[in-house]
Amino acid sequence: MSELSQPHGHGLHVAIVGGGASGTLTAAHLLRRSAAPGFGVRVTMIDQHGRHGLGVAYSTDRESHLLNAMAGQMSAFPDDPEHLIRWANGAGRKFLPTASPVVTDTTFLPRPVYGRYLLQVLGEAERLTRPAARLTAEAVGIRRRIEGPAVRVLLADGHLDADVAVLATGNAPAGLPFDAPPDDRIIADPWRPGALDGLLGGPLPRSVVIAGTGLTMVDLALAITEVSPKTVVHAVSRHGLLPRTHPGTVPPANQPLWLPACFRTSEPVGLVELMGQVRSAIAASPANWHYVMSALRPLVPGLWRRMPAPDKRLFLRHLARYWEVHRHLIPPSTASRITALRMAGRLTIHQGHVRAVRHASGRLRAVVDTGSDTVELHADWLVNSTGAASDISASASPLLRDLFRTGLARPDPLGLGIDASIRGQVLDAAGTASDVLYTLGPPLRGLWYETTAIPEIREQAAALAWLITASSAGRERRPGSAA
Repeated sequence: MSELSQPHGHGLHVAIVGGGASGTLTAAHLLRRSAAPGFGVRVTMIDQHGRHGLGVAYSTDRESHLLNAMAGQMSAFPDDPEHLIRWANGAGRKFLPTASPVVTDTTFLPRPVYGRYLLQVLGEAERLTRPAARLTAEAVGIRRRIEGPAVRVLLADGHLDADVAVLATGNAPAGLPFDAPPDDRIIADPWRPGALDGLLGGPLPRSVVIAGTGLTMVDLALAITEVSPKTVVHAVSRHGLLPRTHPGTVPPANQPLWLPACFRTSEPVGLVELMGQVRSAIAASPANWHYVMSALRPLVPGLWRRMPAPDKRLFLRHLARYWEVHRHLIPPSTASRITALRMAGRLTIHQGHVRAVRHASGRLRAVVDTGSDTVELHADWLVNSTGAASDISASASPLLRDLFRTGLARPDPLGLGIDASIRGQVLDAAGTASDVLYTLGPPLRGLWYETTAIPEIREQAAALAWLITASSAGRERRPGSAA
């Protein structure tokens, strides 16, 4: 195995695996800290598909794919909430759709524009210090080293040595949750580069079946119906629930949520008790349920940590989907378009689950179990949009499989992600916190549950940059290491 070219120069070398928002914000915060006297950081970003700065969420090129949060909530910097808005009304103006109004706190920006913003944030940080190296390669494993740089990142075609590695891998994609024959018209991961080329760029399909009714389904339905004016979409999920509509307003700052469970910090939080308190808060002002959810969101990580494991499993089994549709909302304009598609008969929501897919007269036949009956949906394409893998130990990721096999990491007790300390240090098989391997964002779902959106990720990225650089300052110099 050959060693790929290494960045030259002195300073702590941090390898970041993942080119999405988690990796980009971590790189930016590390480089900004490196600009301070006494720090020297070199960053290498590793992304399998070369989508550095964009990742899965912001690599779309469709203006109809909007952020699900308002611009006032999406700044890259926790201490500068207006940063994105200033950029969008200044240097970022050229990336906005023609004749766009002035961007305000309540604007829902197109996701491609936000991707440009993340690239700009990274670029500004690089100008302060040094460029981050960008490596298009698949990370397939990690090893601890005795001499020299402490970490070796194994790549599909070589390796990269660094002092510290950060797992910014995002959500582990789910495999097909049903039996299906090999067929290019069955798309297991719609966000894989080129996965939708045949569907959106080939002959116009008569109908498409989508497994899942969440945010990804909404994006897919909009894209498919934009390209094909006659295609009918059938979306199937166990609950048949769509994301709720965002109110498009800023929650009142003077109405904090008061829950008794939040102030008994030394006691466990029971799920039944907590749900009762949340329902009471919503019942006090039913029309403003979204404000209650907004106020509850920053409290969730602390509440989740205090909830007994059986209650967490009960929540995941019976309540998680209801939480998701009320927590991850869609912009009003997107909701209007989805409603119009349903009224026109071009989008139908089915409650049930796809049990199997078969070939039928040159098309696909999806067998849907509704609980009381079995129905068949015929389609030209089928797309899986069931979300992140529910059991990370069964992930198809070579990197995760290697980490779990070697014991450098372990799944969290719920199997939602990677087990870690509250500071993001990856825990090995024995439960020991690593001093060279860290993670943030979606892999920490088991630890914090609410950890997949920019407000949480930017806080974690800033804290992780501080921890890594502070730890480096007090670390003894290893033989042959630049740290």
